[in-house]
Amino acid sequence: MSATTIAALPPSNQKVYGYVAVLVSLLCLYVPVFHDLFVTVWNSDTQSHGPIVLAIGLWFFYFKTKQILEKPQTFKPSPGLGWPLVILGGGLYVVGYSQSVYIISILSLVFILCGLICIIFGAKTAVKYWFALFFFIFLIPWPTSVIDTLTQPMKIAVSYAADHLLYALDYPIARSGVILQIGQYKLLVADACAGLNSLFTLEAIGLLYINVINHQAFWRNVLLAILIVPISFTSNVLRVCTLALITFHLGDEAGQGFLHNFSGMVLFLTALVLIIVVDSLIQKIAEKFKLKSLLSQE
Repeated sequence: MSATTIAALPPSNQKVYGYVAVLVSLLCLYVPVFHDLFVTVWNSDTQSHGPIVLAIGLWFFYFKTKQILEKPQTFKPSPGLGWPLVILGGGLYVVGYSQSVYIISILSLVFILCGLICIIFGAKTAVKYWFALFFFIFLIPWPTSVIDTLTQPMKIAVSYAADHLLYALDYPIARSGVILQIGQYKLLVADACAGLNSLFTLEAIGLLYINVINHQAFWRNVLLAILIVPISFTSNVLRVCTLALITFHLGDEAGQGFLHNFSGMVLFLTALVLIIVVDSLIQKIAEKFKLKSLLSQE
């Protein structure tokens, strides 16, 4: 065993101190960044998914850390790899924070966090955190020009589907572009209802579910990842329909007030339920057609 190797099953205090060092370092650097995001970018409808993704990302990082520490292992610090990552991340942090370019600030978090893990625990341990590190990419706020360009087709598709669904349920509804008129009320299908913010959050939730469940069959994980897109679309359609029905039955104030915000949580819960249901259906279909060998395939 080399001199830089931490013995297998290191004392619990040694583990805790390592993670405390990582946590304190990140808090000192990124509390101001996230504070700025909370009061600026994340305070808008188009980027309001940020706090949700941050909370999920922190939980998953804790979940992954708990998994790693439960198993006997040998930590081999890799400062030769870690310090360059920390220096690169530090440079990105200075540029991003000083210029309020939050895309660069979030990217710096990934590099610094990965570097600190390499320095304290080693590259092998850092690899185990690959998805936890990748997950923070969902925090990146997209430029408004990109959002406007990519959101319009999505809004049209969601409004089209919501129009036909409510019409089939015998509601007095008509559509003009992304504007729905139900009864005496007109509703604009905005970015917050059918835009990239909700799609990114739902993609994040879906990928998190896949990584936590971690089916042994590779094809099953890939299939679920592909199906997240139509599941996200379906959830958005249901959200718009819910808002339209709330407005129609309870009035415009209810639709645009508290219930509008609450419907966002319903959206994410609906998506998670749909992902679980689809996963269960895949399981039953595979069992029905006697594909158990594929379900356990590495």
